[in-house]
Amino acid sequence: MSDDLLSHLIEAVDQQLASPGTKYVAKTLDRLVKAGLDETEAKTQIAICLGEEMDQVLRKRRGFDEKSYRAALDELPMEDDGGEPDENSKEIS
Repeated sequence: MSDDLLSHLIEAVDQQLASPGTKYVAKTLDRLVKAGLDETEAKTQIAICLGEEMDQVLRKRRGFDEKSYRAALDELPMEDDGGEPDENSKEIS
């Protein structure tokens, strides 16, 4: 994922954190920070989940699936495996 795209996704995460309609994003951030991630890494992981959901919106030409996004957030934190994407992750450009 490009740094430019990631910065835009993090901006969207910041908006979600401020919105009363997406309190689950703030709960995820709190959970990740309590699990030992710094806030920047926690927001980055949330942004990656958002980017993956947006990728599916574009690829499948469907609406945003909040249930899928929430499920992805529930799977966080991502394991750090040395920077290699796992076989199920998709490159977003």
